[in-house]
Amino acid sequence: MRSRGLEPFAFRARRVPAGAYTKQPMTDHGSTHLPSSADLRECLVRQLDIAWALTSYHLEGLTTDECLWRPASRGLHVHPTPDGAWRVDWPDDEGYHIGPASIAWLTWHLGFWWSMVLDHSFGERTLIREDVAWPGSAGGVRAWIGALHDQWRAAIEGMSDADLQSAERTHWPFPDRPFADVVAWANVELTKNAAEIGYARFLHGGRTG
Repeated sequence: MRSRGLEPFAFRARRVPAGAYTKQPMTDHGSTHLPSSADLRECLVRQLDIAWALTSYHLEGLTTDECLWRPASRGLHVHPTPDGAWRVDWPDDEGYHIGPASIAWLTWHLGFWWSMVLDHSFGERTLIREDVAWPGSAGGVRAWIGALHDQWRAAIEGMSDADLQSAERTHWPFPDRPFADVVAWANVELTKNAAEIGYARFLHGGRTG
């Protein structure tokens, strides 16, 4: 799915990793230095750490009941199948008429795109949407998404200047761009999904006033 953009969310400063907002040095003309590839990698990893801190905050304490709660009578959701798996809705469009997604679907979507970008950037490039299943519980969600984060962060930290500047690994969700663009896109997607999960948890928590 296309990204629908960032949703505003204020989170506590204590959740932001130390040094996340370190300023770039100023030149004699008052402008910042253009970043080297190493600076760019560090910036992207700092952004990832901030987005992950927000995601972790909303996943902490998440229950399976919250995941399976539906904010409205219609909206994207997951459905149990007789074989014990979960069927996942996939919309024909992204209009507001489809209704709000459940937390189960949002967590699946997060795991879906992260699994896809890992496989298509560093793996066999064979994974498709239908191969990505929802784990079935909040505990499974935390373990799944946590493992994806660890794999992705390790891969990004190990990238060279040439890796970030090259399009060799850029296959999904778009081709023919420097790989740094993929990393930046993933940071935006993670932030968006975290905000959506957090907002849904507020709706669930506020049902009884």
